[in-house]
Amino acid sequence: MANNVSSDIDIAEFYAARERIYPLALATPLIYSRSLSDLFSAQIYLKCEQFQPTGAFKIRGAANTILGELQKNEQRIRRNGVVTASTGNHGRAVSYVAKKLGIPATVYLSSLVPENKVRNIELEGSRVVRVGASQDDAMAEVKRAVAEFGMIEIPPFDHPSIIAGQGTIAFELNEQLNDIDYIFSGLSGGGLLGGIGLAMKHLAPQTHIVGVSLAQGAAMWESLKAGKPVMVEEVASVADSLGGGIGMDNRWTLPAVKQVMDQHFQVSDDYIAAALLLLFEKEKILVEGAAAVGLAALLQYRPDIKGRKVVLILSGNSIATATLPALRQRAVNVDEVGQ
Repeated sequence: MANNVSSDIDIAEFYAARERIYPLALATPLIYSRSLSDLFSAQIYLKCEQFQPTGAFKIRGAANTILGELQKNEQRIRRNGVVTASTGNHGRAVSYVAKKLGIPATVYLSSLVPENKVRNIELEGSRVVRVGASQDDAMAEVKRAVAEFGMIEIPPFDHPSIIAGQGTIAFELNEQLNDIDYIFSGLSGGGLLGGIGLAMKHLAPQTHIVGVSLAQGAAMWESLKAGKPVMVEEVASVADSLGGGIGMDNRWTLPAVKQVMDQHFQVSDDYIAAALLLLFEKEKILVEGAAAVGLAALLQYRPDIKGRKVVLILSGNSIATATLPALRQRAVNVDEVGQ
């Protein structure tokens, strides 16, 4: 087995993350879904990242990165603080970890971030700044804050420590279930899929890594097709956490995703809504839209997974219950067993 899981990120970083992030992050349960297994004639398992202290997987990368920076630059990080841009969950994770470690934090958010996510970040005690109409606008403000105030940036996805932190999910899966055939992960900036994929290809290279993007505004997918980072229009979605660009100077996640992703689907908001409601009705699990895209892909495309072991990454639970009636309207024409 090669020591280098990508051209630039050594597998040692993943093992270091596994030793570093707990107990700030939790080892989350893997739940067998009998109802979904029956529906798809497969063995369907749910990796429940919604049970993290901040309600999403993002705490893994945030904890790994901030703890690493604390070791290297303790005086600077305690004096100037950390800064990030976020579509919601990463900002909450950075805020939570920073508060636990006594570090000041600032989070820049675009106007597309839902109010419930803004409130969750504010409750963690960070300074929250609304700026611009896209994730790219928020990220530009982060660069300015780093240059002007000497803050330490905690990137939402494009950084080795973030990727390695998210990759700890793969180590847990490898201990929880043998011979996984498919892992379905949401795909946006690429930190989650890239981290899981790089680690899993080291631990169990036979496992297929499947990425699921939005039908519109899928910056990573468009960048993969173009062979370089491209900008796409960011649009509102049921799965708002999957919005935003990948950064025109993307160095880490684009090549990682290109290396490890075996299959890709783009799903519509109607199917995301149907998947979210199916999880709620069949499993009594309420997650956000981005966490339901793996199931949405199964519903919309009906890939051949008969008899296979399939893990769906439930990435987070940042959803306002007031949106459920609207989701039911979106899902009304979707057959739960797909078209």
